[in-house]
Amino acid sequence: MTDRVLVAGIGNVFLGDDAFGVEVVRRIDPATLPPGAEVADYGIRGVHLAYELLDRRHETLILVDAMPLDGPPGTLAVLEADPSGETGPPSLDGHGMHPQAVLHLLRTLGGAVDRVLIVGCRPADVTERMGLSEPVAAAVDEAVGLVTELVHQVLSDRGAEYASA
Repeated sequence: MTDRVLVAGIGNVFLGDDAFGVEVVRRIDPATLPPGAEVADYGIRGVHLAYELLDRRHETLILVDAMPLDGPPGTLAVLEADPSGETGPPSLDGHGMHPQAVLHLLRTLGGAVDRVLIVGCRPADVTERMGLSEPVAAAVDEAVGLVTELVHQVLSDRGAEYASA
């Protein structure tokens, strides 16, 4: 079995700090990631992400997104989400599906992902404008390192699980 991790940057580049996930994946150098890792900008295309997960089996999904967190703008956190997306039926807005709605749609379509991690950043400004606020822009490089570290950890943990089985 080949382990696969998909790192998906999500967000709207026309809503200021909502573009955090898009900017993080843009800056990740795929050459720094182990085999089995893919990085993609999904922006506001939640339905596309669900179909990508359906078509190509990934054991782990790492979503990178702006999200309400405790702390000042620019605060980063890693959260583990319920991969089933069990939060009720998704709102099928192809341009604004939140992560749980994407996971619910995936499950409804007959797909699954084993594990979902979210690397989130607290936004300062999600009004209609281009560009990240200063505190969120300052968190991008740290988030790139965090995502890269998570990918290595997930793939090495999976390898260790199969080696000991």
